[in-house]
Amino acid sequence: METGPINFITKGTQIKGNITAVGDFRLDGVLQGNITLNGKLVIGESGVVTGNVICQNANIIGTVVGNVSVQELLALHASANIKGDILINKLSIEPGATFSGSCRMLDEVKREASAQQAQAAQNQNAQPQK
Repeated sequence: METGPINFITKGTQIKGNITAVGDFRLDGVLQGNITLNGKLVIGESGVVTGNVICQNANIIGTVVGNVSVQELLALHASANIKGDILINKLSIEPGATFSGSCRMLDEVKREASAQQAQAAQNQNAQPQK
């Protein structure tokens, strides 16, 4: 899979609005909005996201105030700070990183959804026919 170009938002830049991008992305500025990518997200030490993050892989060195959903690997570096829920496949946390919220594994969420669907189907089949 070709991911496309690398996008940069440099320190001192502030953006209000959502970002959707193809490829990898490095944020060293401030984003007030959601970011959705199909590549790797790097939030640098000066980077701040106030909104939700959805991506394939992420290295967080800065701050996220919002929920984070990563399809593959989320790496939290020592200076990382997340205030929100995390949904991941794999997680790497360096000593010193902080997050406040719940952390769930994608496999667990998929199993729960399958179990709920099976239970709903079973309940529907158990109801008397008219």
